[in-house]
Amino acid sequence: MFKIIVEKECGCFKKSDLQNNLSFASKDEALLKTLDMRDIMNEDFCGKHNFKVQEVGNDFVIAMSDSKSNGCCGGGCGSH
Repeated sequence: MFKIIVEKECGCFKKSDLQNNLSFASKDEALLKTLDMRDIMNEDFCGKHNFKVQEVGNDFVIAMSDSKSNGCCGGGCGSH
């Protein structure tokens, strides 16, 4: 099994329809879904963080690659 893990669930992730800890029988299917999720997170979330994909064993981890602010977007995302 190949798993998709979102390393840190920011406020935008929690408010989205995306799910953490998804499992797939196929590595290719898991990778395609991971890349799709990363793109959604980078394009549709508030923009305070950038997300990258890391392969760790049979897992694909979506991690924050850098932060554009000092605080996590959990406190004010979507309330602009």
